Amino acid sequence: MRQLAAFDSLMVYGESGRTPMHVSPFFIYDQSTAPNGLVRFKDILKTFQDRLPLAPVLRQRLMRVPLDLDEPYWVDAVDFDLEHHIRHLALPKPGDRRQLSILIARIHAYPMDLNRPPWDAFVIEGLDNVDGVPPGSFAMLLRIHHAAIDGHSGHAILQVIHDLEAISTRQIPADDWVARPEPSRRDLLRRAYVNLLTKPRKLLKVANDVFPAVKRVRELKRQHPDEHRSVPQTRFGGRLSPHRVVLLVTLDMGGLRSAKYAVPGATVNDAVVTIVAGAMRRYLLAKDHLPEQSMTTVMPINIRTEADRNAPGNVVSITTLDMHSDIIDPLQRLRAIHESAIYSKAYHNAVGARIMSDVAESIPAGIMSAGARAAASAGVMKIPANTIVTNVPGPQVPLYLAGAKVIEFHAVGILLDGLGLFHAVNSYCGNISFTVLADRKMLPDPAFYEECLRASYAELVQAVAVATAKASPPVTAAKTTVAAAKRRPRRKS
Repeated sequence: MRQLAAFDSLMVYGESGRTPMHVSPFFIYDQSTAPNGLVRFKDILKTFQDRLPLAPVLRQRLMRVPLDLDEPYWVDAVDFDLEHHIRHLALPKPGDRRQLSILIARIHAYPMDLNRPPWDAFVIEGLDNVDGVPPGSFAMLLRIHHAAIDGHSGHAILQVIHDLEAISTRQIPADDWVARPEPSRRDLLRRAYVNLLTKPRKLLKVANDVFPAVKRVRELKRQHPDEHRSVPQTRFGGRLSPHRVVLLVTLDMGGLRSAKYAVPGATVNDAVVTIVAGAMRRYLLAKDHLPEQSMTTVMPINIRTEADRNAPGNVVSITTLDMHSDIIDPLQRLRAIHESAIYSKAYHNAVGARIMSDVAESIPAGIMSAGARAAASAGVMKIPANTIVTNVPGPQVPLYLAGAKVIEFHAVGILLDGLGLFHAVNSYCGNISFTVLADRKMLPDPAFYEECLRASYAELVQAVAVATAKASPPVTAAKTTVAAAKRRPRRKS
């Protein structure tokens, strides 16, 4: 039995029919690499069954404390049945990428049964007309509750069910799992009583850290007055509906890497935000809804240390970043975003990486639960951003499931009231995927938003190419001849 951290508990308390709190990695596989060029559904079941000892959370369910007096617990699911969690279905005709995106959106929008281990997988066949996909390919959508994973621990689970070669040589431990008895209500209440007694002491410790942090933040804001802006209203704010749309966009990683050389010090993450800002700018401008001031994004930050490198759940902090969507030129926007990223990092350091989680840990669970429910019922939360952008580096070597090679890797995020647009960015084998999740009422024309995203990417790549060409000194014919002569090998006498 393992108790959830306070940040993980917020994912449980925030669950509702309109705001399911699971994330969904999505893969497309080429089964021609498998033995005999075929992967059967029972092969996938066996792979999951064999790997269960490596991912204990897959056989655990959430158990809430009576009246939410304390954080929930992970307990063994005594009636766990793997086949209740893995489903097999076919993509409706015409079997193209648009139909695939619609199917993913519908499955992702459906809440999970939190009385069972909060994960499931959907194996999808019939991808006959999905562009860029070889014949006979299949897909898998894996939904996992956000209370169980963050970006880092999620990748750890994905590496458990995948191999680095078509024919696995991994040594899997014997499965001697036996479900441990669930705790009684009396035991949970006793533990809650003890934990409640420690909350005031935790709060006092956090206060000693918060006050110096507030002083550091004030000084930082005084030095950078231009970085502190209010968040404009857009069509992606407000109360969510239960309906979703999903976009699966894969781009060449090289275009983003080249941006780092056009703006000294810029990172791939800066280029990602530049592209997202350009896409949102194009889309909202076409709708006559573009705010005059810059939009802002929320970005999770991995704060794992070596001590909790393999810890389950969420070990993250959150920061906001000015997207400079009011700047038309993509290179100027990239420079501005890079400068804001430097400030954001300094701000995050001034606050302290673990301040937010420490504050959450010091608040009684019942108060957090009631606050989350009240915010959900009100329908609108004051969110200091216009979108969410996550950028999680993925493996740069091929992955295999039961011998089938992963040819596309995406990740579908979560939406909150006030944040109806999510960009999950993942890299894999030289490509980078932008997986867009949005409320269907806020983004009724996802195909047009995809056009905006691709146009923003092309615009940045073109601007980088022009800037790089201007920065490179021209090579004269004489210099070329001399350089070639220096490279020419000498003849032996």
